[in-house]
Amino acid sequence: MIRFKINVLEELKKRGYNTTKLRNDKIIPEGTITKIRNAYNTNSNINISTNTINTIYALLHLQPGTILEYIPDE
Repeated sequence: MIRFKINVLEELKKRGYNTTKLRNDKIIPEGTITKIRNAYNTNSNINISTNTINTIYALLHLQPGTILEYIPDE
C-alpha cells in the first residue's frame, strides 16, 4: 500500500494553497481533494492520479519520499 507520510492539504495550506484556492483555480479537483483528505485521515491507500501527485510535488517542492511511503500488504 502507498500512503501519505504527511498531511498534504496542511502543507499546501502553509504555502498559500487552501482547498478553496485549489478548487477555484482548478489546481486539484474537489473529488481529488476529498480523496487526499480521506486517505490521510484513514491511513489508507492513495487512489489519485499520477498527474495529481506530480502537481503536489511541484507545489510543495518536495521529493516523493518526503510525501509518500510504501507499506507492504500483509
